[in-house]
Amino acid sequence: MLLIRSIIRPEKVGVVLSELLSAGYPAVTKMDVYGRGKQKGVKVGDIFYDEIPKEMLLMVVKDEDKDDIVKMIMKYARTGENGNFGDGRIFITRVEQAYTISTKEEGL
Repeated sequence: MLLIRSIIRPEKVGVVLSELLSAGYPAVTKMDVYGRGKQKGVKVGDIFYDEIPKEMLLMVVKDEDKDDIVKMIMKYARTGENGNFGDGRIFITRVEQAYTISTKEEGL
């Protein structure tokens, strides 16, 4: 099992979630987050925004689904044909165990 943690622009969340659901990946946790990347914030006029609003999507998936899910997030979270600074990041880590609290089942 893998945890896919993607941090994307808020305006891209709707289409990303819709495409994931259409492809058979309904289980997602979404959180509002704030942060900055390599660009160290953004200046708009005279105002400097140190932390920029983003959305974090968390998905625990089977190893064999990783490539499809990452490709979908990359495709639908990008802005423009070549992407832009601030489009986000995807982090993948291994999950040793997962449990469903209500049923006490282990696994996905």
